[in-house]
Amino acid sequence: MARGPDGAGGGAGVSLADQLFNAETVGDLAREHAVLPGFDPEAFLRAVMAGLPGRPLLARLDWIADCLEPYLPQAFSEMAEALEAAMPPPLDPARRDGDFGRFIHAVPGVLAVRHGLEEHRERALDLLHAATQRFSMEYYIRPFLDRWPEDTLARLERWCDDPNYHVRRLVSEGTRPRLPWARDITLDPRVPLRFLDRLHADPTRYVTRSVANHMNDLSKILPDTVLAHLADWQAQGRQAPEELAWITRHSLRTAVKRGERGALDFLGYRAGGVRAALTIKTPFVPVGNALVFAVTLEAERALPVMVDYRLRFHRPGRDPAEKVFKLKTAELSPGAPLTLTKRHRMKGDATTFRLHPGPHGVVVQVNGVDVAQAGFDLVSPPEG
Repeated sequence: MARGPDGAGGGAGVSLADQLFNAETVGDLAREHAVLPGFDPEAFLRAVMAGLPGRPLLARLDWIADCLEPYLPQAFSEMAEALEAAMPPPLDPARRDGDFGRFIHAVPGVLAVRHGLEEHRERALDLLHAATQRFSMEYYIRPFLDRWPEDTLARLERWCDDPNYHVRRLVSEGTRPRLPWARDITLDPRVPLRFLDRLHADPTRYVTRSVANHMNDLSKILPDTVLAHLADWQAQGRQAPEELAWITRHSLRTAVKRGERGALDFLGYRAGGVRAALTIKTPFVPVGNALVFAVTLEAERALPVMVDYRLRFHRPGRDPAEKVFKLKTAELSPGAPLTLTKRHRMKGDATTFRLHPGPHGVVVQVNGVDVAQAGFDLVSPPEG
């Protein structure tokens, strides 16, 4: 996996799983659990480390839970108390963003689902409430939403007003219809909108970012519903205008990338009224070198513009592939042409997309409308 929750990524030469679960992080977890009667930190560390190689990231959490279980009481209420006693202090409540916590502290979520889902629902939700203040329980609330939807939604309703912003964020993040890495949930995606209607006015960016990501998920399946709620939020005026503008842009980012007319119009990027001239400055581009092009835009009236470009990639024996890139957001004025120049390196070493020499193209779009296009040839790099 290239990236993890909220941007956790792997470093060069070291897997993300090894960055998150290693002797240092497991050692920290062992020291925290030294409060348990009879707990042997050294034995726990050896057992965990022996089983980590070959296991993918999320399976490592299951393994750590397996190694911890023998030291925990069997009765779930007592198990939950022991897990809570071993938790580190809550994440800094003074921070407003970017404090995701440490993945190693997801273990209580694994055990809450494993032992509390069926017969100890309320106590398990209490455990998730405590644990999410150390590391987000967004993955572990989802089985409860599937198994006990009404009871879990009632709990989330109360958590919307929780004084801890990590708990409030869990309400939005845990109910996302397309949460990365997570299992799907059977919940009607319209149901959590009542939570977003409250949380969009939250004072903490960590919460409002989750709201915007949730809305972006919804935009892929309920685009009109998303626009209606964004319009209602504007009318309510409960959120600061600058923050609501950010939420709106972030909520509609995928719809804008797809060129959906409703989203573009909502953001003020109306179609039409723009003339464009596109010039390819490098008609022949060796793989690894940069394509250079310039586009000049003119309008007869003041007009906000969102300028993107699509590269059309040659694929032998198949239809061309396209990818969209951002170019510029600006304001056009009558009688004041705007010229934008772009250098785009045609990477021959990209791991996600293979380049093939041959005829390629550039398409410039303004406010979701294609306004100019031109071709260039990608050629093999010089030998030596």
